[in-house]
Amino acid sequence: QVHLVESGGGLVQAGGSLRLSCTASERTFSTYNMGWFRQAPGKEREFVTSITYTGSVTLYADSVKGRFAISRDNAKNTVYLQMNSLKPEDTAVYYCAARRPGSAARIAGSYDYWGQGTQVTVSS
Repeated sequence: QVHLVESGGGLVQAGGSLRLSCTASERTFSTYNMGWFRQAPGKEREFVTSITYTGSVTLYADSVKGRFAISRDNAKNTVYLQMNSLKPEDTAVYYCAARRPGSAARIAGSYDYWGQGTQVTVSS
């Protein structure tokens, strides 16, 4: 079992930045690949970005490429999502999730554990 807690969401103006954090209480965090997903009202949950357990490989959705950056600090059991140049369409609840290596990074069903989500609202 991996317990994930997100933080760092909030209200920001378009063009601004936010950094989300997701912390796990288990040391096994370092063995899991991590991902960020988001869900806007009335829409399905969508993939944002992922990172392997070593931090060596990252993937991004086209909609955030060049603006968002994922990173992790295994010593702190934490994965980060740096979001720059935010747009109103980035408004959503953001979730971090953990999956075992070998499963598909962009598919929500591949993830075994999820955080409770943190709201990000970008005003125009």
